[in-house]
Amino acid sequence: MEFDVRLTADRKLILLHDDSLARTTNGKGKASALPFAAIRALDAGSWFHPSFAGEKVPTLEEALSLLDQEGLGANIEVKAARASAAAAGAVLADTLLRLSPSRRRHLLLSSFHREALLAARERMPTLPSALIFGGVPRNWERLARTLGCVAIHASERRLAPSIVTEIRAGGYALSAYTVNDPLRARTLFEWGVTSVFSDFPRAILDAMASRENAATAAAAGAQR
Repeated sequence: MEFDVRLTADRKLILLHDDSLARTTNGKGKASALPFAAIRALDAGSWFHPSFAGEKVPTLEEALSLLDQEGLGANIEVKAARASAAAAGAVLADTLLRLSPSRRRHLLLSSFHREALLAARERMPTLPSALIFGGVPRNWERLARTLGCVAIHASERRLAPSIVTEIRAGGYALSAYTVNDPLRARTLFEWGVTSVFSDFPRAILDAMASRENAATAAAAGAQR
């Protein structure tokens, strides 16, 4: 599961994609300007569907607890203003270090902000990390090596077979965002992309399973 975290004014990590609270809660303003208690009092469910009315903005700890119960890992993306990116990375690492080792398994930290990755790495060198790009720059490998990253995340719209090959040949995993078209996902996997981010993972998985089943059936027919 992939989700975004942001710092509140009192340095609590919450799950929130936007810098503003307006789109997904009944509040307004930037999350970074409000204390956690004020954000916790908001309704974060009604915007999605009336049946979710009263849902609260979750904390990182709550999200990880739920994923642990379900046996799922997490890609945690740190979102922040550049000036507070290092602080967000540090708080994330400190939060994870308070958890039991079993609950820290299968976690990946990702961010556009190098400062966040560096701050987290200083506190938790064993936490795998990924650097996010829109378009992958020419110096991507130097940046990834300096930050100790294990993966690159990039916009699927700006990927090409050549850069996919280069990244994979360098020993890095490569994930593409955001892919909601099964045909596009198939193309990316054929190029060598490791995984894709999707709002509709079931559609992607079903399409890939159908393709594999068809290929298996064709191979069985050829053997006959």
